[in-house]
Amino acid sequence: MKGRQIMKKTKLAAIVLASVMVMSCATACSGGSTGTGSSSSATGSEDASKYEVTKPTTVEWWHTTEKEDQQYLDNALKGFSEKYPNITVKPVYLGSYSDINEKLVAAQAAGTTLPGLSVVVTPIDGSYAQSGICEDLGPYVKATKYDTSDFGEGLIKASSYGGKLLSMPFLTSTQVMFYNKDIATAEGIKIPEKFDQMDEFLSKAAKISNGKTTRYGLIIPGWDTWYYEFLFMDNGVKVVNADQKTTDLTSSKALSIANKIKGWCTSGKASLGYGTGASANMRQKFISGQTFAVYHTSSLASLYKSQCKFNVGMAFVPGGSTGRNAESGGAVLIIPSKNSQDVKNAAWKLMTYLTDKKTNFEWSTGTGYFPTRKSVYKSEEGKQYLAKNPEFSIIFNNLDHIMPCNQNKNYPKLATLWGDSFAKSIIEGTDMNTTMKEAAKQINELLQDQ
Repeated sequence: MKGRQIMKKTKLAAIVLASVMVMSCATACSGGSTGTGSSSSATGSEDASKYEVTKPTTVEWWHTTEKEDQQYLDNALKGFSEKYPNITVKPVYLGSYSDINEKLVAAQAAGTTLPGLSVVVTPIDGSYAQSGICEDLGPYVKATKYDTSDFGEGLIKASSYGGKLLSMPFLTSTQVMFYNKDIATAEGIKIPEKFDQMDEFLSKAAKISNGKTTRYGLIIPGWDTWYYEFLFMDNGVKVVNADQKTTDLTSSKALSIANKIKGWCTSGKASLGYGTGASANMRQKFISGQTFAVYHTSSLASLYKSQCKFNVGMAFVPGGSTGRNAESGGAVLIIPSKNSQDVKNAAWKLMTYLTDKKTNFEWSTGTGYFPTRKSVYKSEEGKQYLAKNPEFSIIFNNLDHIMPCNQNKNYPKLATLWGDSFAKSIIEGTDMNTTMKEAAKQINELLQDQ
């Protein structure tokens, strides 16, 4: 995937265009609903034969897999073809998640042909659910007794909206801290497990001489709020409140955290990666030893391990007063609802094949994403993988603590407002409280207009 898909949340604003919003939400499903915990024990009146493939069918699959990972796509489709010879899969590379999103929206609005299966960015949010693009998978799950309980709890939540399962977890990542394991051992640096341990951690991890930073303790990506919003979330801050109309970013707790991060940066103990080339610059500083640690996506574990001349550690994010949870990133699979039942049935076969334990394990471990199935971690293959990649145990042990990002349909827009204002205060030195209050006013107006 492009740049190993470094988890910039796709701007879904286009989905809320009037041409899409006038569509009835009733078209979002073609059957009954299911709770987000549907499993093989689910019961229902659905007839399994309704979802069988009874004649040769072609499924067009829109994906974002680039050449570096083409072998995993090819291997998966070869295995699928052998198992389902009456289903022909036509894979179509469409670039980034944003590119796919735009094409899905345009096809949905114009009433033109949609793919049988498509990759989309996680999580499923109000834009996808309300536009009528996604097929409700609940009836398929019930009729075929498909087990979704084997997925991490948060991954199913990220695949659902309004009590309906609208997608399946596919290529998943989360936020982690990558750190220099050799320096940690040599200098006795303890990786923080809680937010209130961050000050002590940065004081040891950073190197400052005569007021000049020679080694940052941590670089925080500032180009996407996904890379630091867990620091707020795990301390009880609701970027979008339960009323879906207001933000909590000006609460005393939110401002305290924002000012704390700013203090880390202005003191030289940490740095905020922002602006043109920020991602590449951050990676290079870590690889060259100019920073002890970085927050980044777990899908880059293989890249860091291959390019660093030191042992790379990977740690789960520090928890706060309300828990220790990270957020899911990456991709899910959807079946567009505006297709014939024959195509949707074939797409269901392909979807479940791509997300089964064997296929998911081979694809995810080869690309740097993590397996989404709990049973994988108990298998012999999973144990062997952990023996070679022990750093991934922090994800395996926290699979149920990887939650979906906020699913409000305007979240991408408000995240941009929040992130730009947050970075402005740190980089330009504006008063954080004043800057965040100005941003919150715009965010509240955005939320109230939806």
